[in-house]
Amino acid sequence: MATCWPEPIVSVQSLSQTGVPTVPNRYVKPAHQRPVFNTTQSDAEMEIPVLDMDDVWGKPEGLRLVRSACEEWGFFQMVNHGVNHSLMESVRGAWREFFELPLDEKRKYANSPDTYEGYGSRLGVVKDAKLDWSDYFFLNYLPSSIRSPSKWPSQPPKIRELIEEYGEEVKKLCERLTETLSESLGLEPNHLMKALGGEDKVGASLRTNYYPKCPQPHLTLGLSSHSDPGGITILLPDEKVAGLQVRRGDGWITVKSVPNALIVNIGDQIQILSNGIYKSVEHQVIVNSGMERVSLAFFYNPRSDIPIGPIEELVTENRPALYKPIRFDEYRSLIRQKGPCGKNQVDSLLLSR
Repeated sequence: MATCWPEPIVSVQSLSQTGVPTVPNRYVKPAHQRPVFNTTQSDAEMEIPVLDMDDVWGKPEGLRLVRSACEEWGFFQMVNHGVNHSLMESVRGAWREFFELPLDEKRKYANSPDTYEGYGSRLGVVKDAKLDWSDYFFLNYLPSSIRSPSKWPSQPPKIRELIEEYGEEVKKLCERLTETLSESLGLEPNHLMKALGGEDKVGASLRTNYYPKCPQPHLTLGLSSHSDPGGITILLPDEKVAGLQVRRGDGWITVKSVPNALIVNIGDQIQILSNGIYKSVEHQVIVNSGMERVSLAFFYNPRSDIPIGPIEELVTENRPALYKPIRFDEYRSLIRQKGPCGKNQVDSLLLSR
């Protein structure tokens, strides 16, 4: 892994605040990668599933709803998920305050490609790559042995406590959700967790995304099309400004977040473990000219140093193993070098290639 970025880092937020009338060329996407906005009535009416978790936990019909969402969409919104609503609002507000701090204060936490931990403005170390219109703050959360609160921002006041509190609640949610996903695949409740390496060995990280106002949102993306490399992602969206788009067939659906909902999506490692039954679906983020956006993505990942391959019970004569095993640390390293690249990474593991 490279120890420094290939070009000087530019804060996109600071660039936006200068009032530039056009998007600099390094952020202009090739024509085929530019955002597509909903144009038809049928597209506008299509939505990812919304699951009331009170109707899911421990109920056979709920397991069927989860399975359908993971097979057909790879995404769902969940309400009554158990995470405190005021905490969700507080932690999102604290991060918004962080990004409003002077640039010199934020740069105290500048990150490097070694771990990505800290404040940054690019993903991938490929020189001259087309960049995304966003800044972010990435931090490690699990296992607790790699947690480094000193690298977490100290301003605004109480942000570290809020990160800790929010992280603990979402961790518990991920543990419960992992049991539900396991049962929905016809496995014992603890089977998937064991395959991920065990409760005390799984990894987790948090990335807060900041998408500044953009003078030409039709030319760029806040986050390029990709599928998440890890296990499960829990997204706390910006409720006031839509931005997340999910691939549906050849088109894109803009997600309208439900009040107090969290958005769940399946990552590449669950696609691999489920032997392709569950899908990690491409998604991207659009930006707009009038408002900035803040969202928090909590990534729940397998233990980094064990091979992840299809679960034996999900491999049959009619559905042979689709993927070759790979350690998550190796898989993640490749993603970090290249940056977002659609489904190319997980597809490269297909045994039929």
